[in-house]
Amino acid sequence: MATHVDMPDFDSPEFVADPYPGLAALRITNQPVWSEQLGQFLAATHRDASDVLRARSLQRVFSPQEPVDNWSTFNYLHSDSLLDSEPPKHTRLRSLVTKAFNPKTIEALRPAVATIVEGLLGELDRKFDDGTADLIRDFAEPLPVKVIAHLLGFPPEDEDLLRPWSQAIVKMYEVSPDDDTRSEARRAADEFAAHVERLMRLRKKEPGDDLISHLAAVEDGGERLNTTELVATCVLLLNAGHEASVNGLGNGLVAAMNHPDQMALLREDAEGVSPTAIEEFLRFDSPLHLFERTARADIEIGGVTIREGQKIAALIGSANRDESVFDQAERFDITRDPNPHIGFGAGIHFCIGAPLARMEMSVALPALLNRFPSIDLSGEPVSRGTFVLRGWAEVPIHNAS
Repeated sequence: MATHVDMPDFDSPEFVADPYPGLAALRITNQPVWSEQLGQFLAATHRDASDVLRARSLQRVFSPQEPVDNWSTFNYLHSDSLLDSEPPKHTRLRSLVTKAFNPKTIEALRPAVATIVEGLLGELDRKFDDGTADLIRDFAEPLPVKVIAHLLGFPPEDEDLLRPWSQAIVKMYEVSPDDDTRSEARRAADEFAAHVERLMRLRKKEPGDDLISHLAAVEDGGERLNTTELVATCVLLLNAGHEASVNGLGNGLVAAMNHPDQMALLREDAEGVSPTAIEEFLRFDSPLHLFERTARADIEIGGVTIREGQKIAALIGSANRDESVFDQAERFDITRDPNPHIGFGAGIHFCIGAPLARMEMSVALPALLNRFPSIDLSGEPVSRGTFVLRGWAEVPIHNAS
């Protein structure tokens, strides 16, 4: 039987502002615990969360939004995506997608990412001059949007559409989305999908050197992506890839600026320390905190039986603070090595956008600190106010020199 503990209120502003004490309390039981509020078991330890992510009898089970007619686009963006499909469909989709989106494709983007970063740093310099610079608005947020727009071949004038669409859709992953959130998510899904589909039809007629063109052309054993699968893949790449990059970079830099000794290490050797710093960014204040799975057959996780049809969530942010795995887990240490965090998940649903997010951060972090070595907070950061996807809405900064 699962041990019952005093559960945090996952909707409370206090918990959302700092979930880590509440998550630490869940780890004390050393086994999954049941949450009445969320209607599922919660795997809070690194061992249990990892097992949840890797267990083949635990699967993503997409629950369509109702009424279906009004939610048809939102529903297929999930049911036809890698994130919410399982083998054999997941195997087929991943095989096709990775023919067009793979390490070679990502590495080829590095020069473009460097150019985008330099342009943003120039804009940031002007913001420093007038005292209005914001780490999220002026750097961490536009960077992955511009990269994804470049990757997909979106016209520059359409870039400003992407982030609002993505933010509206991903708010549906939070604990209790309200009616306004649901309405905005449905509208964003309709608009985003229609936009990508228009581009796809244009690229089929006149292919270019962009991911939509490549996805439209890929073939494996006579299999191709159909229209909804291609659109769902593009939307997933934006939502997953850029949320990880925005919040990974933003959360990590705020943590660094709140730990002067670690910020000093970054300033002294941004290039050298960036590889381990990026991994610590992703561990210490994880961009994704909860990933839900459903048992397709009875399974035991951490000594607790999850019955067929029951749900269990991997609490990724909690797992990444597990004291049994990470020495001084509550300590922010940008030189931490090894660092077996699961910030990008694990198993077949390991985030397909992880290599892109890591590459973006590996370019952006040293470039930012080499250009502005005295960067620091100039005011209190403002939270996005969300738990599942954790990040900052505003981070005012100045260049102290």
